[in-house]
Formats: sequence, C-alpha cells, structure tokens
Amino acid sequence: MTGLLLHGGRVITLDPQDRIADAVAIRGERILGTGGSAEMAALVGPGAARIDLAGRTVVPGLVDGHAHLDREGLKHELPSLAAARSIADIQDIIADLVRRARPGEWIVTMPIGRPPDFAGMPEGLAEGRWPDRHDLDRVAPDNPVYVKSIWGYWRHTLPLVSIANSRALALCGVGADAVPPAPTVDILRDAAGAPTGVFVERHFMPLVELSLMAGAPGFDVALRARALRRSMRIHNGYGTTSVFEGHGVAADVLAAFETVRGRNEQTVRANLVYSPAWSLMGEGGSPAAVLSGWLSWLRGRGYGDEWLRLAGVYAEIDEGQDNRLRARALPQTGWAGFHYDAGLPRGATLELLLEAARCGVRAVGVWPDMLDLFAEVDRTVPLAGRRWVFGHISLADAERVRRIADLGLVVTTHTNRYVWKEGEALLGRIGPERANEIVPLRALADAGVAVSLATDNVPPTMWPTVWHAVARRARGSGAIIAPDQRLGRTEALRAATLAGAHLTFEEGEKGSIEPGKLADLAILSDDPLTCAEDRLPAIVAERTIVGGRVVFDRAADAEPFLQAPVPIERGAGP
Repeated sequence: MTGLLLHGGRVITLDPQDRIADAVAIRGERILGTGGSAEMAALVGPGAARIDLAGRTVVPGLVDGHAHLDREGLKHELPSLAAARSIADIQDIIADLVRRARPGEWIVTMPIGRPPDFAGMPEGLAEGRWPDRHDLDRVAPDNPVYVKSIWGYWRHTLPLVSIANSRALALCGVGADAVPPAPTVDILRDAAGAPTGVFVERHFMPLVELSLMAGAPGFDVALRARALRRSMRIHNGYGTTSVFEGHGVAADVLAAFETVRGRNEQTVRANLVYSPAWSLMGEGGSPAAVLSGWLSWLRGRGYGDEWLRLAGVYAEIDEGQDNRLRARALPQTGWAGFHYDAGLPRGATLELLLEAARCGVRAVGVWPDMLDLFAEVDRTVPLAGRRWVFGHISLADAERVRRIADLGLVVTTHTNRYVWKEGEALLGRIGPERANEIVPLRALADAGVAVSLATDNVPPTMWPTVWHAVARRARGSGAIIAPDQRLGRTEALRAATLAGAHLTFEEGEKGSIEPGKLADLAILSDDPLTCAEDRLPAIVAERTIVGGRVVFDRAADAEPFLQAPVPIERGAGP
C-alpha cells in the first residue's frame, strides 16, 4: 500500500481529547496516526508521498447532513443567463445558442438572474419586465425555447417565473384555451387572450415545467450522472467528503449515483434514503404492505458500501393535489431529484412508519408534524437506538427538545433558512421571549441530541452552516438570532463532521482524524478555530483527500466556479 504524509501544519483531529497535531500519516485508504512531523514521517516510511502543509489547517472531511448533492452540477448543465442585464442581453445569449443548435432543437436555459438565488428580477433588467414569447421569437423563430424557473427554496421568496417562446408553446399545446394546472399558477395573457409565454407560480416547487411545459426536455440519467460528477468536485472544493440525502432520491438520481459509482468516479461518499413514488406502486395494497414486502431491503444499513449506500425511507404527510400533479411527469422530477408523491395522508403515513419500525427500516422526516407521528410510533414500537432522522428543524421549545432526545432521534439542520434568511421573521412572529426556540442548537446539544449541520444545497458549502451555528447572524441587518443557542467553534466543527458520521452509523469509520479511520481530510484556506468570525463562511479547501487519494487540488483546478470564495459582506453574505 502507498503511504501519504501531511506535515508541518495544524491538524484538528476532533478525537476524544480534541488533540491538535502537526502531521497525519496515511496508508492506503486509512489513517495510520497523528502526531509530530518527525514521528509521523517515521511511521509512514521513506517511500511515502508528502504534502507540506506550510502551516495550513487540516480538518476531517465535512459531512453534509442534507445535501441534495445532485442539484449543484445540474445548474452548470444548462446555458446560463446570469450575465444578462437586459432583454437584449438575453436575446444575444439565446441567438448564440440558436446558431449552435440544429433547426427545431430545444433550447432550455437556467432562470434569469444571478445564482445562487436569482433575486432582483425582472426589475434588475434594463426594461424592468420579463421577456415574453415575442422577444424570444425574434432570435429563435424556429427553435423552441424554454427559460426554466428557479427551485423556489434557493431563494425562499415567490413568485417563480418561467418563459416559453411561441414554438415551445405550440409543441406543448399551450394555446388560448390553456387552463392553469392549479390555482397557484397564472398563465399571463395579452389583450387578445393569447398566452404571452410568461408563467407565474406561487409555490416553491415548480409545477409548470412538469405540466403545461412537460414537453420540454428534462434531465435524463446520462445528464444527471455528468452533473453529479461535477457536483462532487464542487463539494470537494469546500472540503465536503460525505453527504446524507435525507429528503430521499428518485429512481433517476439513484441510477445516476450508481453510474458514477460503477465507473469508479465517485469522490464524495453518499448515504441515500429512498423516496417512494406511491402512485407507481398500484392500488392493490397499503403503503405499509408495500414496505413490508418488496421495500424490506431498506432495513438496517440497507445495501451498498462505504462509497454508496441506500437505506431507510423518506416519509411526510401530504393530502394536497399539487404534488400529485407534479408526479404525473415521472420519471421526470426536475430540480427536486425526489419523488413528489412520497407523501401520504396522515393515517397512511402513521401505518407506514409503524411498519418501518417493525421491519427495522429507518424513517426520515423533515417537516415539524413528523415529530408527533414519530412519538405515536414510539408508543407501539420503541425508537430508542434506531436513529430515526428529524430534519430541517426550525422551531422547537423545551418540550419538543425533550421529546427529540427521548425518542433517540438524530437531527439535521437548515440554518441557512431558519437563522440566516428567516431568523428575524421567525423572531417577529413568535416574539423575543421565545427566541430560544429558533433552531435551538445549544438546547439540543445539552440534551444529548446529535445535530448534523446541513446545506440543503443553498449554497453547497458547509462553512456558512458552521458560521450560522457560531455567529447566529441574520441576513441584512446582521442581528444576532437567539445568541443563547450558539455553539462554540469546536462544537460546530464537530456538528459538521462527527455528527454527520453518527447520522449514518459511521462514527467509527469517519468524522475525526484517528488511527484506523478512513482518510477523508480537507486542507483549508483558513483555520476555523482561530480565524476572524466573519471569515468562516468564506473558507474553502485547498486540497481534499478521500480514502487517502487527493480528489481536489485548488491550485491545479482552473474552473472559475471552484475558485470564487463565498462573499461575506454583511448585507450580502452566503
């Protein structure tokens, strides 16, 4: 086995003693030891490769507790309109795409605006309005054009807007008699009643592209696999080496993961949860019966290896109609990557969870109402030790924290939304006397609950989540949200590493830099324990190592999206 020595730096081991070492020795996929540089050089032997850290800091590879890893690369598979500041700019971009396309070939682009949140549109365009089908027709009379809407949770504000030209509308059968698929959708029309090509949606998950515009090309498995490889490099660029997909994955996303794994191209370890498509499973039996039958292979650790594993089932209560409409587009799931019809009425969801507990299948829920269902299950089948997952925690009072602890749940967070973006709004809604209910990280930690930090892909770097846990700052005003719920820096780093390993029953394999564990490490641009607090969200990886192999080297990577740090201006932030 080949050896590797990282020396001359500051190695934050996160071992039980919280030791800081000078060097780490690696052999094959595993860590041999940590300690002084001379000692580790002797341990690894004279033939080992060496990386001089030159004083830089090494941390365990980060574990994203709710990643949506597949989405980030997809953003780079579609032509970007980010540079457009006018409708004329958009026309120029689309005209160039038309010149390179075959006659009649579809042109599907990213939304209008700048990533990651595509905010400030259409007022950010010189004309102060959205382009319409006539604007697009002028440069693409013979090619169908569709400008996709955002995934609403990137920005957490409405509406969503997508735009089609005349050729696209005709191919999808959207004419003067077109009817919105749901009350939350508007088909904008001109004075004569004809569609303008502009669709406005007042919900966070796009519906138009899966209904009225379902004829536009979606993401196939080959494209998803290509995007997934890029997603992994992007996450490696921030030091992330493992992810947990708590919202579950659809069949095509699973196939993309399996494609990448089969080609030995995986650079981020992935633990996936199954997202059921109940509408595809027939009317002959209850979801609980389906689970006890052919879904029983999801029990325990499921199947797979240390690189790719599928285990557990995602569950939620959903008695609405919109997701059933979205599910009609299957196998297309768009930006979601999970099945829209994974939800069930409350009674059926409870039956499913009871059967999951009986079968040893772990359940994952991300909405507040799931905690009550988990408690109901526990009264029949005790959940202690099963590490069922309660995700996206937003508000939790002392009683809910106690219940989470008593049930033995593990928690994943969404601090980007509930502290950074909406913390002030939550505070205004519940009042300052209840401030400590907002993402109560300190209360959960003190109750012994394992809390895994998570990005939800907004943005894909874990360092803002570490910053949220430490600083508790709100976007815009910079107000501190529930300062009593802060974590210390070492605690926050552990929540981004060891807690994520605990989430997948792998705390003995990764999450800290200790002998015998997998050699998943990141060499950072800053020391997260000592840098200025406002530098935390801008940390990037200089090199990332997974299984003893360097999978990312910033100095050798020319792609600009891996070079740009996260902005840290007080009013902008990550």
